Amino acid sequence: MQGTGTTHSVKRSLEILERARQLIPGVTQLLSRRPTRAALGVSPIYAARAKGCHIWDVDGNEYVDWMSGVGPIILGYADEVVDEAVREQISRGSIYTLVQEQSVELAEELVRLIPSAEMVRYAKGGGEGCAVAVRIARGVTGRDKVLFCGYHGWHDWYLAANLGGEQLHDHLLPGIEPIGVPRCLEGTALPFKYGDLTLLEDLLKKNAGQVAAIIMEPMRSELPPPGFLEGVRELATRHGVVLIFDEVSSGFRIALGGVQEYTGVVPDLSVFAKAISNGYPMAAVVGRREFMEPAARMFISSAYWDDNIGIAAALATLRELERRHAPAYFERLGADFAQRINRAAQAAGLDAGCAGVAAHPGIRFRGLDADTLRKVHTLFIQENARRGVILPPGFFFNCAHGQEALDRTEAAVRESFALIKEGLERDRLDELLECPPQEDLFRRMVS
Repeated sequence: MQGTGTTHSVKRSLEILERARQLIPGVTQLLSRRPTRAALGVSPIYAARAKGCHIWDVDGNEYVDWMSGVGPIILGYADEVVDEAVREQISRGSIYTLVQEQSVELAEELVRLIPSAEMVRYAKGGGEGCAVAVRIARGVTGRDKVLFCGYHGWHDWYLAANLGGEQLHDHLLPGIEPIGVPRCLEGTALPFKYGDLTLLEDLLKKNAGQVAAIIMEPMRSELPPPGFLEGVRELATRHGVVLIFDEVSSGFRIALGGVQEYTGVVPDLSVFAKAISNGYPMAAVVGRREFMEPAARMFISSAYWDDNIGIAAALATLRELERRHAPAYFERLGADFAQRINRAAQAAGLDAGCAGVAAHPGIRFRGLDADTLRKVHTLFIQENARRGVILPPGFFFNCAHGQEALDRTEAAVRESFALIKEGLERDRLDELLECPPQEDLFRRMVS
């Protein structure tokens, strides 16, 4: 298979990959970082350093990175303000026998910013936070079943949905086997389709008195259908079910208080992680007092949840997001980004472009069957990488993205789009690809 001929090598990355395959099952710890999710052999795999919106790989290549660490980087890599807060905390100790006052200060900030927050618990990752929220909901209600929409992590309560068949197909990935998940959990996690209030109501009626929680991603790049979130809120209240918003990915970009602030629909519990601390491990489960207070009597405990580094990073990050008016910046950046991508698609004569809210859009290729779309996505990632840009169809803005990143990206995308157009018109996609088509992406129910 032959591409454009642009000089680009990731030889050192591929050598390290071979070592990793012998030692690390799956090669990486996050599914979305696996090399087969990009353009294997062309995309960088191992990084040497990062700053702002740029990454340098182990082969010495420099890239404009639009993935932002797959979501956690919201201010920019190695942000001076956050890193200085972390360095200062490290000098005083990372974790103590005692608790530090900053844990209370962070809780106060979260309560101030997030509509659903009256009390706060901490964790270290989004999936972990969702498991905590589900545990709280089950403990408060005394019920076992959970209705869900979207992706909520790797824990048993969630993967139990696939014990009775492939119910996670549209929420996570097709073909996920619930290996290691206890069979006795079958029937405890039931999916519903985003935007379908009738299905949700039917599930609540069919399982009357058994449902502890509705957990859902309120949105990602597209605004929810009119009245949908309001309808979910009403159904949860009517059936005495705890409503949980998983804002792990959506939090802080469209509004500092999350989607709940933007839409005005307030859940009972919420989970925030990823961007809360600009790349340092941290998560927060927040919620109304009547649901959170009983958690003091539940066994939900971990030594590292009192870690001072994540707390210091989160405090600094939230204050900087507010000081820099980040959501408004993302709105302006996204509008400019979308205009440039749409202009590039038009110049190439390609049916593609940006879709979704300006603060967190995505790139869509329209009118293609699933197999062709996988090839087009891979070719897009491949050709962008060859031109020094890490940009798949789904991505995350950060505050370090600016004019230089936009200019470089528009130039790269123009050439990538032109090559894709040629590949489609002349049936040359296979010839242009220098790697196998990427593995199936997350098929998120929430768009």
